[in-house]
Amino acid sequence: MRRRAAEKRQVMPDPKFGDELLARFINVVMLSGKKSLAERIVYDSLEELSKKQKGAEDGESGSGSGSNAVVLFGRVLDQVCPTVEVRSRRVGGATYQIPVEVSPHRRLALGMRWVIQSARKRAEKGMTRRLAAEMGDALAGRGEAVKKREDVHRMAKANQAFAHYRWN
Repeated sequence: MRRRAAEKRQVMPDPKFGDELLARFINVVMLSGKKSLAERIVYDSLEELSKKQKGAEDGESGSGSGSNAVVLFGRVLDQVCPTVEVRSRRVGGATYQIPVEVSPHRRLALGMRWVIQSARKRAEKGMTRRLAAEMGDALAGRGEAVKKREDVHRMAKANQAFAHYRWN
């Protein structure tokens, strides 16, 4: 029998932009409790990304690069976060991959994790450049994190026939 689910902790907004989503992302980037290093990596990569995007769009008036960076970060997560995934379920001795909708909290957690994992695998020098490049690729609809999302969606689509085994 399962115990009750752990309650979700409230995350303090990040110090630079005051965004809770960005603070959660910084916490996922963080290794060995080095939060100031994780903040520097994320902020520098967002700055680099917004410079690249501004250079690509040229004529658009940049009213505030801070709000622009947060908006870009939100768009990156929209590109990467999955809407459905497959879960294993044993029915009568056989294991089926059943497509289920992903809860909003888990969507964000998976999206953040995929962006960071694929950034760590990249060949660029320094985590700041890797993260900026991966987020730029995600905005363009390519990159390993977006590919991961498409693979998960494809797997769910392929196993649509087993959706009737879904549990509450």
